[in-house]
Amino acid sequence: MQPVAIVGIDCRFPGAPDPAAYWDLLMRSGDGVGPVPEQRWNADDFYSAAGADGHSNTTSGGFITDADAFDHEFFAISPREAAAMDPQQRLLLQCAWRAVEDTGVAPRSLAGTATGVFVGVMGNEWAHLHLTDYARVTAQVGSGNGYCMTANRISYHLDLKGPSLAVDTACSSSLVAVHLACNALLAGECDTAIAAGVNVALTPALGIFYTQAGLSAPDGRCKPFSSDANGIGRGEGVGAVVLRRLEDAIADGQPVYAVIRGTAVNQDGRSNGLTAPNRWSQQEVLTAAYRRAGVEPSDVAFTEGHGTGTVLGDMIEVKALGGLHADRTGKPMALGSVKGNLGHTEGAAGVAGLIKVALSLHHRVVPASRFAARENPALKLSRYGLRLLKAPLRLAAGATVGGLSSFGMGGTNAHAVLESAPAHAARPKAGAAAGSTGIGTAVFTLTAPTAQALRRNLVAQADTLQRHRVVPAGVVGWSSNRLKTGHRFRFAVPADSTGDLVTALRRAAGDEDQPADLTAESAGPVRPALLFTGQGSQYPGMTAGLYRDAPLFRRFLDRADEALLPHTGGSVRELLLSADPAVHRTGWAQPALFAVGYALAATLTELGVRPALLLGHSVGEYAAAVVAEALPLEEAARLIAARGRLMQELPEGGGMLAVRADATELAERVDAEPLVGIAAVNGPASTVLSGDLTALARIEEELTRAGVRSRRLEVSHAFHSPLMDPMLERFAAVAEQAGGTVPALPVHSTLRGRLLRDEPMDAAYWVEHVRAPVLFADAARQLLDEAPTHLLEIGPRPVLAPMTRRLLTAPDGAGVRSVHPVPGEQAGGRELAEAVAELFRGGVDIAWDAVYADQDRVAHRLAPYAFSDDHRFWARRPVPAAPPATVPQQEGGQPAGQRPEAARPVVLSQGRRTAADPVTEAVLDAVAQVGSYAPGAITPRSRLYEDLGFDSVMVMELKKRIEERLPDLEPLSVEELLPRLSSIGDLIGYVGERRSAAA
Repeated sequence: MQPVAIVGIDCRFPGAPDPAAYWDLLMRSGDGVGPVPEQRWNADDFYSAAGADGHSNTTSGGFITDADAFDHEFFAISPREAAAMDPQQRLLLQCAWRAVEDTGVAPRSLAGTATGVFVGVMGNEWAHLHLTDYARVTAQVGSGNGYCMTANRISYHLDLKGPSLAVDTACSSSLVAVHLACNALLAGECDTAIAAGVNVALTPALGIFYTQAGLSAPDGRCKPFSSDANGIGRGEGVGAVVLRRLEDAIADGQPVYAVIRGTAVNQDGRSNGLTAPNRWSQQEVLTAAYRRAGVEPSDVAFTEGHGTGTVLGDMIEVKALGGLHADRTGKPMALGSVKGNLGHTEGAAGVAGLIKVALSLHHRVVPASRFAARENPALKLSRYGLRLLKAPLRLAAGATVGGLSSFGMGGTNAHAVLESAPAHAARPKAGAAAGSTGIGTAVFTLTAPTAQALRRNLVAQADTLQRHRVVPAGVVGWSSNRLKTGHRFRFAVPADSTGDLVTALRRAAGDEDQPADLTAESAGPVRPALLFTGQGSQYPGMTAGLYRDAPLFRRFLDRADEALLPHTGGSVRELLLSADPAVHRTGWAQPALFAVGYALAATLTELGVRPALLLGHSVGEYAAAVVAEALPLEEAARLIAARGRLMQELPEGGGMLAVRADATELAERVDAEPLVGIAAVNGPASTVLSGDLTALARIEEELTRAGVRSRRLEVSHAFHSPLMDPMLERFAAVAEQAGGTVPALPVHSTLRGRLLRDEPMDAAYWVEHVRAPVLFADAARQLLDEAPTHLLEIGPRPVLAPMTRRLLTAPDGAGVRSVHPVPGEQAGGRELAEAVAELFRGGVDIAWDAVYADQDRVAHRLAPYAFSDDHRFWARRPVPAAPPATVPQQEGGQPAGQRPEAARPVVLSQGRRTAADPVTEAVLDAVAQVGSYAPGAITPRSRLYEDLGFDSVMVMELKKRIEERLPDLEPLSVEELLPRLSSIGDLIGYVGERRSAAA
């Protein structure tokens, strides 16, 4: 059999709410058995000392805590549906999600894939309690029950397209489910499989059966292979593993807990009783599993037995094992059973054992077997080559093999052979050239469906990372980027160390105000606008810190320097790194700004920023043209170098004057001076004049007398003025060689003051560009009309984004974010990471691999999603839709979906419900009633499908209730209604229109 890897695990068992607690329970030989919780049933009504008259002989068992808690908001399930669902479905949904997360894969990324779901389940007591009350059966009760739905729920909510089935072979159900999952993987039916088991004891029925059959332990405890063994103690729990073909897991760099080498399933057939075990069938299933695994019995270091603690069951199992292991002289095989810690978890027993074996191989130690101190001498374990572990067994280095048995009460037997994971490390995927990625600082990300959920998960991550401070921040960040994604509220924060990250997470979680700065709700598609700064923004050493910290930026600046070098006679890179003040000379300033602009834009593009709009101020348009594919890098480099050189060669004596006035107000004065021109129009009261110094002095004097403020600019030449004319002919010759085409991306030209439409950025364009004014304000206003979501400053300091924002009206500017990758002269990798975090919070899907160096792209298991336990669902009868203006009640008066001590409404959207018109009130009340939401818990912003969990059945009921509340409304058409159901607000608008039309 081709090996199958266990790459993800989650579980919840008595005394162990998660895998870490489960392992701790096993290692300390802990006991998860206790009294029957009051929530389940009145134990006294079903208990008698002798177990006679249809009663159970015990009031104890292994029960999980908070089995009624369910984060229905996370899965967009209405309270009404959640209250009708079998708790086993609810537990499986959360467990499957966390198991997938444990693989290092975001669960939402599996949507649409042929991932399979295989669930072992033995009991369906919820259905027995609810489907027999015929008057209260609803559509939700129907879909909330049934074996098939335990698997189908997972497939539905994760949008998985592979095989999806539930298996009931009694006690062996979940190991048989694992067997089927492995076979589906090896047959190519799926590439990933979730195999799970679940058991929740809702009634004493099975305990009574065990008692009447003489199988029940009076103290509710299984005591496997012990002289004290006197029967079965019931247990419950849920566990899930994620399986992949080993070669695929290794190829994808997924950490592997253990490897399944072989599985086998058979049946007792007609033996010594339907419910009695059969030694020879058990021995045969062991032999088949060993054969498929390609191992000899002597290779198996330990076996997790079925070990229920019944006299007959333990005896037959030992003899079956002994039939294959009796010749292990001096090296007996270790034997144990987790049922001694948990009780018999029935449908979940197989997966409970599987997880124990996988964790034992992973940690390279097998926990001691509870109750092993009083070994049953009648079993003659040593004769059969077996021994019970009275202390943990340290496994030797190298490959280790372990076995697992699970036998069904009806005769279906299963066995699995597991091996320790191969000695390999999860390695980063090959990407760009080695050492050419990374920005020097990690960015930790987290998403959640609500702000409250985000804060809760910040705490969970901080608590776990507190114990793993030695893990590099890059490894933690990269893992979070891949895993904690897909929800509406996005959190991101840079981190240079894991210790600093823990502090930042706790600060954000504990401060009611800070998350607003670090978190955003992603809303719709992003439209980044790249603004390329022009001459005047340069300074010695600009972006040197970023070059030092960020190999990704370094790669692109080196590329630009290489393209410029044949035309500049020296290295722009060395000029910047040495902080040479010569950068202010025009011949160096323009190529240097081009190199920085190109490198920043290329870096952001590599990081996943896809420019929607481009704008360059004067020489900034050269880098913009390269990004827009209107000029190749090499030709743009030749052109900008020639431009700077030719301008530098012009005689000095020109200058520039910034004036706080509109260009039209200055036109008369400029026309009167032939050697002066308008160089730039940056805003309604921001104009730059350029030309002869003497002429500019005359204009400046006139403006001062008129009370108009002006300021001389520190420049070497009069750019964009008539004084540029002597260079135009020589520049045109270079431009003709460079060429230029129509940009492939929208460029808002500051030469034309508008969007270029099928116009090439060719030689004629660039020659005119030297002399003509920079129409920044016109180009920026038109760019803003295109509704950018981000203004990204592509230059060495923030210049254009603030200028652009001043052109915004107040309402228009509310949703536009300004992002500065290089916000100051000391900026480096940390500041670029801040910009990446801001972009992610604003909805940009970052290409995270580019953020990290090769050695950081290694999977690390983070804390799984922390589900809310605020909402409780434990009705002994189905909960119907709430009558108007009431909260749905359970038996005993407890509100469905809430804690008894804190009955609060379920809030899925922000905002408060206020007095509204009859249509709004009618729609909100109908929605609340159909979904069993508390009054005031929903708002017009709530989305019916994504937030409130409505489906077609609920929509039909919603239509009927709205019509009942608004008798003057004509009957609603389902065909017209369905397209209007994206939000409650849309529905209110549609119903209002129909009501007005009827009136």
